[in-house]
Amino acid sequence: MSDSVAAVGELSRILNLSGLHPVEHRSNKFRNPAGVARKTADIATQHPDYLGKPTNGNRLDREVLTEFLEEPLRMQMIAEEITASILRGESVMLPDEDIDEAEGSASEGRLLAARHFRRERSPRLRAKKIEESRKKGLPIVCNVCSFAFGSIYGERGFEYIEVHHVLPLHVSGEVQTKLSDLVMLCANCHRMIHRGKRWLTVEELRAVVALNSPDPVLVG
Repeated sequence: MSDSVAAVGELSRILNLSGLHPVEHRSNKFRNPAGVARKTADIATQHPDYLGKPTNGNRLDREVLTEFLEEPLRMQMIAEEITASILRGESVMLPDEDIDEAEGSASEGRLLAARHFRRERSPRLRAKKIEESRKKGLPIVCNVCSFAFGSIYGERGFEYIEVHHVLPLHVSGEVQTKLSDLVMLCANCHRMIHRGKRWLTVEELRAVVALNSPDPVLVG
């Protein structure tokens, strides 16, 4: 059995484990390997480098592919989170974000039923993390390499930073995220933490930067 055939079979198996579509409403061909293979072909033939004639899919095929091409890391994370959630037997729930203003926390990690599944994340937590650092008199810099966007991009980059969950949401599932669960990262360090099969911890990536950079890592 070729790798591609095996991959299609495994994807079919996982999709059939999902509780999004009730079993009683499924036909005997629901998400079978042939159907899964056809849908993946519909998406693949929309690739700009594909020289043949695209299959007859639908308009969402190109949108899905475009998102993968534009944001491969984010889309890979979404795919991994969907798979992990299905294998954990989680149900699909609609967004119902609950912000605790006093504690600076928000319920996160629930799967959303949308055009694509994604993990629920709170942009307000990012703002609160930045506000917390500001109140403590700490610089808004990457907690791994100390990069400050404002130092290079001026006003456009002032207090811009990305926020990373110390414990990935696809591992923790639905959690009540606190500010202490978050760290601030530049875009490069954020991508490097997520690159590869095993995500690095902040401390591990900081050690990598310290080993390979001629400049000292300032953030402890």
